[in-house]
Amino acid sequence: MCRHLAYLGPPVPLARLLFDAPHALARQAWAPRDMRGGGTINADGFGVAWYPSAGADPVRYRSAAPLWSDTALPGLAAHTVSGGVLAAVRSATVGMPVVETAAAPFAEGPWLFSHNGVVRGWPDAMAGAAARLPVRDLLTLDAPTDSALLWALVRDRLRAGAPPAEALAATVALVSAAAPGSRLNLLLTDGRQIAASTVGHALSVRADATSVLVSSEPLDPGPAWTAVPDGHLLVAAPSHLDITALGRS
Repeated sequence: MCRHLAYLGPPVPLARLLFDAPHALARQAWAPRDMRGGGTINADGFGVAWYPSAGADPVRYRSAAPLWSDTALPGLAAHTVSGGVLAAVRSATVGMPVVETAAAPFAEGPWLFSHNGVVRGWPDAMAGAAARLPVRDLLTLDAPTDSALLWALVRDRLRAGAPPAEALAATVALVSAAAPGSRLNLLLTDGRQIAASTVGHALSVRADATSVLVSSEPLDPGPAWTAVPDGHLLVAAPSHLDITALGRS
C-alpha cells in the first residue's frame, strides 16, 4: 500500500530522509511497521522529488525497481540538498502495473502528490467520479492506476483554484462515496506547505519552529512525533501545524 513522506525546512541532504535515519524510507520499504493489512513490503517502485531552490519547480527521480536495488541513489541522495522533499515507495495493488510512471510522486508545476492506500472496486467504482475530468486528463494519466486517477482528481481542483486542503478533502469525500472502504492517505505539497489526509492508514508528523516532517511511519524513535488520527486532514508548514477532522469546516 506504499509508504511516503514530505519535508519542509532548512535544506538537508536527501539521504537523511531516505537512508540515514534509523527508520528512514529505505528501511520502511522492506521492513514497514504499520501497513495495517495493506501488504508486507514496498518493492514495486519508488520516487523522490525535491525543490532545488525556493520558488523553483521540483526535480523528480522515479523507478519501477525497489528503492534498495538502485545503486546510484545513495550517492545522489548524499550530495543533493533541499528544503522541500516528497518521496514514496510503492506496494502495487494486485492487477495494477509495476511501471516507473505508476510510482509517486506525481507532479505538475510546483505540485507533488502521493497516495498510500487503495480504491475499492477499481476501476468500475470510479467510472462516475472520473467522468467529471476533462477527457484529455483521462487519456494522459501517468498510469492506469487508482493513484494516478486520484492525482488527476486533486489536480483538477487545484487548477480551478482550490486550496490544497480543500482539494484533498473534496477528493476524499468524492472517492469515499463512490468506493466505500477505500484507503485514502493522500499527501500533497507545493514546497511551501504540506497537506495530507488519513483514511485507513498511518501517518505521523514532527514539527517545530523551523521544519515539518510528515511520514507514514516515524523516521526515528524520538518523542517529537505525533500520530495523526484516522479520518483527519493535516495542513503544515514550518512553525504551523493544523489537524482537523475530515468533513469539518
